[in-house]
Amino acid sequence: MAFPSLLTLSKASLSDDCGFIEMFEQNIDYFISKPVDLPKITILVDHGYHPEKLTIALEQIYPQIMTKIQFELSAKPSKAEKEATGKSGFVPVAARWVIERSNAWVERCKSLVKNFDRTLARANAKLKLCFIRLMLKRLAAS
Repeated sequence: MAFPSLLTLSKASLSDDCGFIEMFEQNIDYFISKPVDLPKITILVDHGYHPEKLTIALEQIYPQIMTKIQFELSAKPSKAEKEATGKSGFVPVAARWVIERSNAWVERCKSLVKNFDRTLARANAKLKLCFIRLMLKRLAAS
């Protein structure tokens, strides 16, 4: 079974939902080949996504998809929870920092500090090289 592409780039004008659907279409073979008897894949989404709309769109592409995946909306602290902890304004969500940390690692790649690439394919290749470099450095250190 081929693993899905962990990196997909799209135009900045594309909504989060449309970008997710595009990524799903590019990796449809992975989801089709995933046995139903394995646990569902949990996809953590923030409040920029609309799970009910995604479910409808994904079922049009692959009707059995919801037997293989489930969406989990990341928790967003309420005003009462913020007040109870003595915080106000922006309060980071623990799950969100996985993405933010990855973005910080990418910023360390000098060729990605300024994006001068004219095509998404070229930018995608540079991002993959950046993460390969990061993985190799970690392997070499261990």
